[in-house]
Amino acid sequence: MHVDAELAADAKRRLGAVEALLLDSVQGEDPLLTEASKHLVVAGGKRFRPMLVLLASHFGDPAAAGVVPAAVVVELTHLGTLYHDDVMDEATVRRGQESANSRWTNTVAILTGDYLFARASDLLADLGPEAVRIQARAFARLVRGQIQETVGPAEDADPLKHYLQVVADKTASLIAVSGQFGALLSGAPASVVDTITSACEKIGIAFQLSDDILDIDSDAEQSGKTPGTDLREGIRTLPVHHVLAGTDAKDARLRELLGQDLAEDDALHAEALALLRAHPALDLARADLRRWAEDARTELLTLPDIPARSAFTGLCDYVVSRTG
Repeated sequence: MHVDAELAADAKRRLGAVEALLLDSVQGEDPLLTEASKHLVVAGGKRFRPMLVLLASHFGDPAAAGVVPAAVVVELTHLGTLYHDDVMDEATVRRGQESANSRWTNTVAILTGDYLFARASDLLADLGPEAVRIQARAFARLVRGQIQETVGPAEDADPLKHYLQVVADKTASLIAVSGQFGALLSGAPASVVDTITSACEKIGIAFQLSDDILDIDSDAEQSGKTPGTDLREGIRTLPVHHVLAGTDAKDARLRELLGQDLAEDDALHAEALALLRAHPALDLARADLRRWAEDARTELLTLPDIPARSAFTGLCDYVVSRTG
């Protein structure tokens, strides 16, 4: 993915400012709260959402005062959700480090996530009521997505449609807000803000769908996690939904396996993973992924032709190419 040298240098410099404000935002008076809050900040991460804020700001004035704080707001919000996710998933590791709930307790992890949301709100207050409203609505979507994932689809609902709505709410909503904040707070025209918001939501969905495919069809070295993790945990991702929606008799064994608890039986898990890897559902999932990425690209190509637009369309290429 080629990125303009000047744009890359600017992004690197501004990401340094984001990192500094991020660390400052989690520095509190209580030693435990500060330590727990810094736990995931210093563990690193891609800073994908802040980078989208910074890229989108180039459609207006990237030096505008609200851009860096907005980038910190989306990262604090994202980090806060990770603390809560780890409690719900009973996770023991996050970003190569012992998870906060494992290191301290579930209560400390939940309260730390709440604290990060509060710190994000504090920064938002200086960005104006429209930014506060955007963030509040995105946060509502995050919670709705998590609840919908937890309870599952209603009996008369389409499971695949339900799944895609969960992905849009739980994952893509904050990615959409990242692009929206960058464009809005840099003073970009309203039509540009709307286009970037919509395209970033589609990119967010595409990223989750590519993760779904990688979980099945990559080795541990490529994806950074053990293949078939979602399968082992009983999480129904896009390829699984495609299998379960089919009625072909030759898929009966795979459908049977997908209905079982594969967490403790390595042999059954390996069989299910092998069958899934060889199934046309993977190609269907790749076609879905390409469609979301292409829809995002089509929208982005209506924007002014500047290096930031090329960086955004490069993301569309990357999200498809990472699944091979």
